[in-house]
Amino acid sequence: MTVPDLRLDPSIRFWILLPVAWIALAVGILRLRVSKLLRGKREPAWPEQRQDTQILTRSRLLRENGRFLTHQGFLMRKHYFNNSESGFFRTTKRKLQSRNPLTDPTVVTEMMKGNLIDVLPMILIGGWINWAFSGFVATKVPFPLTLRFKPMLQRGINLPSMDPSWVSSASWYFLNVFGLRKIYQHVLREDSEPSQLEVQFMGPDIPAPPDPNKAFKAEWEALELVSHHWALQDVEEQLISQDLKLTGMSRPD
Repeated sequence: MTVPDLRLDPSIRFWILLPVAWIALAVGILRLRVSKLLRGKREPAWPEQRQDTQILTRSRLLRENGRFLTHQGFLMRKHYFNNSESGFFRTTKRKLQSRNPLTDPTVVTEMMKGNLIDVLPMILIGGWINWAFSGFVATKVPFPLTLRFKPMLQRGINLPSMDPSWVSSASWYFLNVFGLRKIYQHVLREDSEPSQLEVQFMGPDIPAPPDPNKAFKAEWEALELVSHHWALQDVEEQLISQDLKLTGMSRPD
């Protein structure tokens, strides 16, 4: 025996389907704005680490390609890095900082704020919608589904004979909450921030570097061993002394 297809009242579209979608959109936008206000202006992530990486790269390039500089230019750059009194590698001492976010109280506080802003509105608004619109069938997905989707799409409705493609009002709200992230980006004209749970699982953007003081010492020792030999010392004489074969050029008549 086949189960007859349901026919929804057209007023459900205006009193349940659209209001729940607008509520989910408004709550999501408000949540992003509040989280942005509480987060404030973020400082660049570890600026000293970026500076140290650039300094080490410049020193390595000087060791590898210093022969193309004049002797004076090479010594000036080497003096900047390795001078015993004012050299960068001799005078700069970095304080080691723990990269574990769980040991930083500021990071833990930000994570707690983010989790509170993410979870609390979802629980409150979801509970209110489940109470106010309980028992309503809101819409139907345009493709067939298996019975495993019934607990997810038919929350608050216990009808074993109902097609799993039908969506209850409570499930419609949660589908909007997790499905409107791209809409937030278009409405707010900016990329939505990743959730705190995503940040916890993905980890920080920049990997933890080795001890910068040891890297400075190793680079100082490597630069001290470099002796300068200008590769362009006699380039004019070598170029003039070469037998230039101008082939392919026609002689004037």
